[in-house]
Amino acid sequence: IELKGNSILLFKPMSDSLCLSSCLSSGCPWMWDNLTCWQPARIGEVVEVKCPELFSQFMSEEDYELGTVSRNCTMFGWSETFPHYIDACLYEETGSNHTDTYYASVKALYTVGYSTSLVSLTMAMVILCRFRKLHCTRNFIHMNLFVSFILRAISVFIKDGVLYAKEDSEHCFIHTVECRAVMIFFHYCVLSNYFWLFIEGLYLFTLLVETFFPEKRYFYWYIIIGWGTPTVCVTIWAVLRLHFDDVGCWDMNDNAAIWWVIKGPVLASIMINFVLFVGIIIILVQKLQSPDIGGNESSIYLRLARSTLLLIPLFGIHYTVFAFSPENVSKKERLVFELGLGSFQGFVVAVLYCFLNGEVQSEIKRKWRSWTVNRYFAVDLKHRHPSLASSGVNGGTQLSILSKSSSQIRMSSLQAETPAT
Repeated sequence: IELKGNSILLFKPMSDSLCLSSCLSSGCPWMWDNLTCWQPARIGEVVEVKCPELFSQFMSEEDYELGTVSRNCTMFGWSETFPHYIDACLYEETGSNHTDTYYASVKALYTVGYSTSLVSLTMAMVILCRFRKLHCTRNFIHMNLFVSFILRAISVFIKDGVLYAKEDSEHCFIHTVECRAVMIFFHYCVLSNYFWLFIEGLYLFTLLVETFFPEKRYFYWYIIIGWGTPTVCVTIWAVLRLHFDDVGCWDMNDNAAIWWVIKGPVLASIMINFVLFVGIIIILVQKLQSPDIGGNESSIYLRLARSTLLLIPLFGIHYTVFAFSPENVSKKERLVFELGLGSFQGFVVAVLYCFLNGEVQSEIKRKWRSWTVNRYFAVDLKHRHPSLASSGVNGGTQLSILSKSSSQIRMSSLQAETPAT
């Protein structure tokens, strides 16, 4: 072994005088690969060098540790570096611990986010399904959007459970049918979520533009677009992966052409939703400035700002921040913004469009008031007339009294609420 400058020759090379005459014909010559100077070597020799100092600026001094990269001299010339510069020089043992901690933090963040969204969306679905007065086209679209958020959260948990069940597992070598089915389900749920965000924007824009809007007829088209289009896209993607890129668990997207079958519809939905968002804001400005609305300038802008903030999570406008930037640019920021903070979008949508909805709140209050009154009369009559509770004949009379009392109280409560609305 001979040391020369920054290089370590694992096999003793020929002398410098002989190298000038025969190295170019019988071995690998000097080479500069824009990062490191590789000294000449004979065929079969493996040359190992330390990482260039250039990489030290990308890591903090306490985390950085010089690694090594190697090249093999073959009969066809120098081989590729192994491991790659990025793997060897940026992710050494100490650096990898720092990186692993970062990704573990992101995973913990989106796990909390999706869990919170899953619980809040499930509660919102129960409320919207339970009360019949809330059954309308607008809420049906909200319910489908909630379901898409729920499926997206579930698919993320399933994917993590299959691919990353063990932290030291080599998921790159997993190629089972179950694993690929999980990835197909995951992409379907993500696509469905984006398309239902697009439908929310399309529905609201159409509602503002068209005077006579046949909601029920359009609703069937919304169902086809929201659940059918992702099915077609994911099916095409799966067939292409099976025939042209059948590698691993289909979780890596190295083939850009095939990946655009999934990425293209997502970017299209984001772009169209952004255009609809701008159009709706323009319509809201025109309506708020109408003399029929009234109010001073500050109140108009306040209502406009409130409407805009409500529409941002419903339309998924925040996705436009990194939507059209290259995937290798600002990877860490993209992970935190899209995956970490984006996991809370379902929770925000459920809170804004269900729990803080005035219509939903009034319906919950009405049901609570009705249940409280019925329970009060049932307990009161049981204490005052215990014989009625034990008599089968008088039991029917008791029920009729309760129904009449509760109906009268409902009518009086509705009449009391009508002037306020």
